[in-house]
Amino acid sequence: MKNYLNFENDIKNLENEIEKLKDPFNQEGLSEVDTQKISSTQVELDEKLKDIYSNLDPWQTTMVARHEDRPKSKFFIDNLFDDFISLSGDRYYGEDKSVITGFAKFNGKSVLVIGQEKGENLESRIERNFGMMRPEGYRKTIRLMNLANKFNIPIISFIDTPGAYPGVGAEERGQAEAIAKSIECCMELKVPTLAIIIGEGGSGGAIALASSNKVIMLENAIYSVISPEGCATILWRDPKKMLDAAKAMKLSAKDLLELKVIDEIIPEPLGGAHRDRDLMLDNLKRSISKNLNYFEDLTSEEIMNERKNKFLKIGRNKGFVSNSEDISTLTIKENNIVEIIKSKKIIIGSAVAGLILLIAVISLF
Repeated sequence: MKNYLNFENDIKNLENEIEKLKDPFNQEGLSEVDTQKISSTQVELDEKLKDIYSNLDPWQTTMVARHEDRPKSKFFIDNLFDDFISLSGDRYYGEDKSVITGFAKFNGKSVLVIGQEKGENLESRIERNFGMMRPEGYRKTIRLMNLANKFNIPIISFIDTPGAYPGVGAEERGQAEAIAKSIECCMELKVPTLAIIIGEGGSGGAIALASSNKVIMLENAIYSVISPEGCATILWRDPKKMLDAAKAMKLSAKDLLELKVIDEIIPEPLGGAHRDRDLMLDNLKRSISKNLNYFEDLTSEEIMNERKNKFLKIGRNKGFVSNSEDISTLTIKENNIVEIIKSKKIIIGSAVAGLILLIAVISLF
C-alpha cells in the first residue's frame, strides 16, 4: 500500500484511476483494458508530479525527506556494496542499532560504510530508535573510522536522522562529548570521506558524521541545525509556524548548495526517491564513483587540507580573507583586516598623543 503526503491528493486519485483501468475485472464486470485511456491518464499523472515537485516549498520538502517509503540506509548498503561485513560495539558500553557500520567493496575496492538507519516498519523503527544515535553509536563509528584511516580505506556515510537521541541515559553517558569527538575524528582523517544526506540531516546528530571532504544531498533531502517544528516553537512559541521556520532556515539542498554548505545535489526520480528506487541507485552510484575517483591522485595531506579548507571557507566568501582557496593555516598576510588594524593603531596613537598634550597644557596653568 502506497503512502501519500497531504499535498499529493491529486496524484493519489490519478494513480487509483490507472489501477482501475488496468484491472479487466472491474466493477462493471469483465471488460477490455482501455490502453489509450491508461496512456492519457499516465501522461496527466506525470505532468501533475512534475508540477507539484518542481514547486515544493521548504516544509513540503521536509515532508518528502521524512516520507515513510523513502529508501533508507540499509537499502542503499544492500544494493550498492558487495561483501558487506557488519561490525558492532563501541568497546565501552554496547551496540547502537540506529547506525549500521562495516567494511564492504565498492567497484572492487574496500570502503568503510556508515549508515544511520531509521527502520522500515514500526517494529524496526523502535529497534533502530528512529535513527537517533546514542553515545555508543558515535563511539563505534569513531573506532571504525580510525581503523579505516590506519589502512587507508575511504569512508562513505549515509546521513538520515532527526538528531542525536536526547534521552537521560544518553546524556549521562556523554552524548555531547561523543558528538564532539566524532567531529574531531572526521576532521583529522587522512582518507577521503563522503557524507550523503539521503533524508533528514538533523542537528549535531548529522554533523557528527557529515564533517567530510564531500557533503552530498539527495534532491529532496534536508539538512538543518534543528527541526522546523523545534525552531518554530523556540522563536514563535508556536510549532504550527513550521513553514515560516523552514523558509528561514534554508534547509533544502538547493539553498545549501548556493550557500556552499554542501558540494553536490543528486537528482531524484520524479515524485521522490521512493518512486523509482533503481534510478535512485544508479544516480547515487555514479556520484560515489565520481567523487572517489577524484581523490585517487591526492596525497593524504592534500585530502585533509581540502576538508579543512572546505569548512573554513563556509560563510567567509564576503569577509576579510582575500584568498579563500587556501586558508588551512588560518594565517592572514595582506588583506583588509590588517589595514583596518593599522588604521586603528594610527587613530588610537594620535588620540593618546593629543590627550597627553592637553594634560601638559592644563598643568601649566
